[in-house]
Amino acid sequence: EMQRSLVGSEMCIRDRRRTPDTEGGTLLMRTIKLIALDLDGTLLNMEKKVPQGNYEALKQCEAAGIQIVPATGRGVGGIPPMIRELPGANYAITTNGAVIADLKTNKAIRTCELSNEMVQRILNIAKKYHSATDPFIDGRAITQPSSIDHMDEFGLSPQMQKLIRDTREVVPDVMEYVKTTGAQAEKINIFMADLEEREILRKELMAMPELSISSSMYNNLEVNAKGADKGSALLWLADHLGISREETMAFGDGENDIPMIKAAGIGVAMENALDTVKEAADTITLNNDEDGVAAAIRKFIFGSSEE
Repeated sequence: EMQRSLVGSEMCIRDRRRTPDTEGGTLLMRTIKLIALDLDGTLLNMEKKVPQGNYEALKQCEAAGIQIVPATGRGVGGIPPMIRELPGANYAITTNGAVIADLKTNKAIRTCELSNEMVQRILNIAKKYHSATDPFIDGRAITQPSSIDHMDEFGLSPQMQKLIRDTREVVPDVMEYVKTTGAQAEKINIFMADLEEREILRKELMAMPELSISSSMYNNLEVNAKGADKGSALLWLADHLGISREETMAFGDGENDIPMIKAAGIGVAMENALDTVKEAADTITLNNDEDGVAAAIRKFIFGSSEE
């Protein structure tokens, strides 16, 4: 099954960037020194765990000296121990690229944040709609009771509700907190109850040139400062580590992964990815419940199509 999926047409779709490492439109093996991995829907299976197959493939990468870089919309405080302890993981791209963190020291080595004034503007705009707005400040997400106690209204699955409860700090009033602390924000996550309103709000925010708007779920918007995206962060970190763009690989499934998939030497979309992600990718691997990450690593880095 895996053999067929891997050598079928999907894993051999043409490399849109026509690098010298392609032959007859097929991606060939090449030296990779850094792999950036989205977490939910990509590295993690539907149970939010790292499947054994993916873990083994990452161990193989670590032994080959490859940097493994979790790349997530979560804040650094929301990265669970199982991710921090991944083989080869020394750095993480967090909050969609607003912060690149050293996982060993928990310190940011690069930030691209929303100013306090801009955070207040965004909160005021979102307030006009039925929304729950959580700014990410200093690596953790801030929320208020009126949001966290009403997650059912936003169509969030029990698993997602648990993740949110585990990664949020509740304050009485988010706007008051932002005003009194004067804090900048890495990003603002906005859950919307009405999908038509979500599109109206998206357009309103996209009209502000200082912002970068993306999404990781059907019912959310993620607001970052312009220049904060997973692609820019990937290129900065690679450069920081003396690694060329061609020596990078990135995996993802959601809209916020597109910049990273386009930026990487090899951009890989999961079978369960959005169509827009698949269009941006060089190749498509198996889904996140079939160890898709391991399958592509073995094929493109180690030249094997066996499990």
